[in-house]
Formats: sequence, C-alpha cells, structure tokens
Amino acid sequence: MEDAGKYMCQVNTDPMKMQTATLEVVIPPDIINEETSGDMMVPEGGSAKLVCRARGHPKPKITWRREDGREIIARNGSHQKTKAQSVEGEMLTLSKITRSEMGAYMCIASNGVPPTVSKRMKLQVHFHPLVQVPNQLVGAPVLTDVTLICNVEASPKAINYWQRENGEMIIAGDRYALTEKENNMYAIEMILHIKRLQSSDFGGYKCISKNSIGDTEGTIRLYEMERPGKKTLRDDDLNEVSKNEVVQKDTRSEDGSRNQNGRLYKDRAQDQHPASGSGAVRGRGTRRLIGTFLLALLVLLTAVAKAGASSSSSLSCHTKAGKQKEAKEHQEKQQRQMEEEMEMAEEKGKGSQCWKRSTPSWRRAAAAE
Repeated sequence: MEDAGKYMCQVNTDPMKMQTATLEVVIPPDIINEETSGDMMVPEGGSAKLVCRARGHPKPKITWRREDGREIIARNGSHQKTKAQSVEGEMLTLSKITRSEMGAYMCIASNGVPPTVSKRMKLQVHFHPLVQVPNQLVGAPVLTDVTLICNVEASPKAINYWQRENGEMIIAGDRYALTEKENNMYAIEMILHIKRLQSSDFGGYKCISKNSIGDTEGTIRLYEMERPGKKTLRDDDLNEVSKNEVVQKDTRSEDGSRNQNGRLYKDRAQDQHPASGSGAVRGRGTRRLIGTFLLALLVLLTAVAKAGASSSSSLSCHTKAGKQKEAKEHQEKQQRQMEEEMEMAEEKGKGSQCWKRSTPSWRRAAAAE
C-alpha cells in the first residue's frame, strides 16, 4: 500500500515537459477470522448475531446467503419479518429463531478484485424432540410384512428406538429391520419393518426419541386384518357347524333344486324309499304290525266260518243251493273287507309288498274252506 500515490515523469528540455500519473494498489478481499463469528448454538425462540469482517482494497462488500438457497428471515422490533435471498452488511441479526432457520450461512466478501472469498457459519437451533405419527392405526393379515413409520424432529441429535407397549425393546433381527432416513439437519424418519407377521406381533408399538433437552414418544397400534379372498369362520359359526355337522356339498331344496342358503335338505324321494338305518327300523316295525293284524284276522274268519256251519245245520228250511249262494256271498264280502283293510294297512305302514305276498295264501285258505 505504501507504493500507492502520484508519480511524475519529467523531461528536462526548454521548456521542460512532464507527465503525472496516479498509482492505486488494489488488494483482493480477505476475511478476518479473528473478528468473524464461527458456528453458533441457540435455543429455539432465541436470537443470534452473525458477524463477518474482511480486509482488502477497495474495502470489501459483505453479503449473507443461506447455503441451501432458502430465504433469510429478518425481524425488526415491530414484530414484522421480511424474507430475502441475500442480506448485505457485516452483521446479520436473527431474532425469534425457529428450527426452520437452522442451517449453514455464507458470508461472502467481494471488492471487484478477484477472487471473491467466503466463510461458512453453521447455526444450530436446539429444541425438545417432536414425534409425529402419520398412521396411528395400521392393519395387516397374518404371515405378511408391515412397515411402521414415525417422523422425528430433534436438535441436538437424538437417540431413537422402538418399544412394545409392555416396555420390551425391539432389536433388529431376522424378523425386525430398523432404519432411519435423514430428511434434513434436524428431521429423520424412523422405520420399523416387521416380516411374516404372527399373532403375538399385534398390539401397540412406541417410537421414542431422547436428546439432552428432553424426550417424547409416539404410539402406533397394529391390528389383524382378514386376508383378502379368504373368509374366516367366527367362533359362533364353528360351534354351529360342530353341533349340526353341516357338510359342504351341493345344497338342494326339498324338491331337489339347489337352495340359496347353503343348507342341505333331504329329498322327498329319500323319505319314500329309505335306505338308511332309520328306514330299516321302520320297515321291521311295519312287518310286525302286518303279521299281528293277519293273525287276528285269521282267528276272526275261523270263528265266523264255524258260526256259519252251525247255523246252516239248524235251519232246515234253507235249500242246499241257497246255502251255497249265501256262503259264496259271505265269502266275497269277507274278501272285499280284507282287501280294503289291506289297502288301509298299505297306506299306513307302506308295506304293500308284504300284503301282496300274503294275499294268495289267504285266497287258498278260503278256497279250501
């Protein structure tokens, strides 16, 4: 700098001639570290003053910018705030600082003489941890994979971990994967991935964040969902199935057509031609009833025949032809009664074949008499 000034060139002639010139020495900017602020830590809601001083010739101009390109928020005493991409001046004053203002600030010194110089200052804002849960209720079927997410904001950096609602800490393993995704200086995403869900996995989960200022937690409840395309039977339905022994097969209504309610009804044809054990029991009972009825009818007819024989011998006024005609008419009447009784018994007992087998033997007995 001592070389700067006016210089004169003189020629000793008659008359004398001279030429003057001014020398200006320029110096590129240089930041004075001793007088410039460094990294700062302030609580949220507090104030911060960042100072940047530089030397050079001509005097450098100081400009402040944010490293991430976001706007600088300046507040004055009237609680008004202004936003700008850059601020000029050796001092940058920030008041009522929020966590969004955390980050790196650049002090840039320039005087038109290259190179331009800058210094990076990191502003750290401390605050209590904050946990936000996007989905507090998560459902998934058994034997599937599920992911639980918590968004955490904390400064200084926090310790984050997962717990069950009973206090059991979750450790990474074959079925549990724990990851953290950093979104910015103070925000991260906690991710818990559970593989092959089991019944014991359903319940409450806590994502916990702790730092030097405090701690907080968020809660997620994991519940079981029905697998798509698969219907599970309730306990009441299972009890009903066990009691009624309902077998899934082609359901049919009473006339043999398919029924909409899913039950299985017996056809009427099965009742008419029973093939089960209960049908056999009813057949044996019918045969016993028919045998008893035939025995009683045989005794009755024998008594009637004897009475007719005695009456024919006592009545001498009747001719032999009249007796034969009367006996024949009586026989036909008895036969008609027997046939009517057989038809009635066939309708009640459904044993028509047994009656048909018995009819020839009775006719032979009547002819013999």
